[in-house]
Amino acid sequence: MTDKPDNNAASDSLAPRRLTTGRRVTHMAAPLIGGLAKLFWRSCRIERVLGEANAEAALASGKSIIPCYWHQRQLFCVRYVLGLQARGLKLGFLVSPSLDGELAARVIHTWGAQSIRGSSTRTGAQAMRDLYQAIRRDGISPVTTPDGPRGPPYAFKSGTVMLAQLSGAPMLPLSYAARTEWHLRSWDRFVIPRPFTRVVIAVGKPRAVERGVPANALEPIRQEMEDALNALSQEAADAL
Repeated sequence: MTDKPDNNAASDSLAPRRLTTGRRVTHMAAPLIGGLAKLFWRSCRIERVLGEANAEAALASGKSIIPCYWHQRQLFCVRYVLGLQARGLKLGFLVSPSLDGELAARVIHTWGAQSIRGSSTRTGAQAMRDLYQAIRRDGISPVTTPDGPRGPPYAFKSGTVMLAQLSGAPMLPLSYAARTEWHLRSWDRFVIPRPFTRVVIAVGKPRAVERGVPANALEPIRQEMEDALNALSQEAADAL
């Protein structure tokens, strides 16, 4: 990583700041954290990828997609979509515009992905505009956790469906399951696979949303995606 400003408007848009001791630590910690994450991923064995043809179909057009998965099931979904970068996917993650978000943004950059600075809770409308521009102008495929960042768990919020409609990018549902898991005491009971366990990833069919679909007809699509994510989680667990 370098401190060269990023000219990509969808990336870190914070103005240049004085390099304080705290920021120096952040800059140094990011490669370490990114590397530790890769070591953790390698400690587990991805036994199968169900529905990999669905990912191939989504990538075939060469256009942006919107990978989406439950907040609880991030770890190996992130691992999977990072691997799609080798097939031409320009991946992006929404990151808080605050100084606290700088570390996450730098970790993301060590993985070769883009950061899109915006908060879905504090600046929701602006975040939607930033995500739309990232897709339409920069060709980025932004990852979404449609029940995050605060829940309720397993509730597919309408924002991702609206983004798919506005941008024309199809949603790609994902989930995974591990043979042995830890569950944190968080609102979503966040899943951490135990090292050296077996993992199965499940990929659903890409789902586009036509621009002409009226707002009152989006609810069935939202419900369809919610059901798809829950079904993928179960399929992955059943395959172990």
